Amino acid sequence: MSQVSDIRQAASRLSLEERAELAVFLLDGLEDAPHHVTDEEALRRRDELVSGAVSGLSREEFRKACGR
Repeated sequence: MSQVSDIRQAASRLSLEERAELAVFLLDGLEDAPHHVTDEEALRRRDELVSGAVSGLSREEFRKACGR
């Protein structure tokens, strides 16, 4: 088994809170990746969803869009 596969397997046994903490740690390690969203941007996007101006994706649609 590869190291990444071992890590995935171990991560799948973590609690939701622990997986979220791990995700933050991993994203913070991607310095050049454009993953930062300001609070203002998050609130604007939430307001767009609530108002119906945009529609969200289902979990399956999101996974497909990410190539999974």
